[in-house]
Amino acid sequence: MKKILLYTLVAFAAVSCASRSDKVDLTVPDDLDPEYAVNLIKAGEKAPDFVLTDLEGKNYSLKDFKGKTLVVDFWATWCPDCREEIDDLVRIHKEHPEVEFVGISFDTDPEKLRTFTAEHGMDWLQLSEGFKKWKETQVSEAYGVKWIPTKYVISPRGKVLLSTVMTEKVEKFLNR
Repeated sequence: MKKILLYTLVAFAAVSCASRSDKVDLTVPDDLDPEYAVNLIKAGEKAPDFVLTDLEGKNYSLKDFKGKTLVVDFWATWCPDCREEIDDLVRIHKEHPEVEFVGISFDTDPEKLRTFTAEHGMDWLQLSEGFKKWKETQVSEAYGVKWIPTKYVISPRGKVLLSTVMTEKVEKFLNR
């Protein structure tokens, strides 16, 4: 009887430790999510489809990324907070070649966007909704974007894994 009880306790401890190790601690100093990420789509929900255009005029939808983990970055070249984190995003992108990155830009000038991304080594796909202003886009409404930068990590099956305004949380999530 003692052996059965001992084996049960050991098994319970092993399962408890294993389940805890699967969780990612996403706490970061000066967390802005409680204030700025309140309207974002929650983890586990289906990411809304979109049809957006790249700098060459080719259309993309969320379905084009099916089967891949996707980081979607809502941003603009004129946004000081967005500009501040570019070096970190470039580094994270290089550290995670298994993850597809897509920028959804709220810039209105495609040439400025093209020049800016080239100068800063942002070699991932940049999409736009017709180079409309941020508040005029359907994609910002669909994704609850009220602050930029905003980021989503989307699963290969199109489910939201993470929604945040914090690049540090994306990095922690991808490094888990």
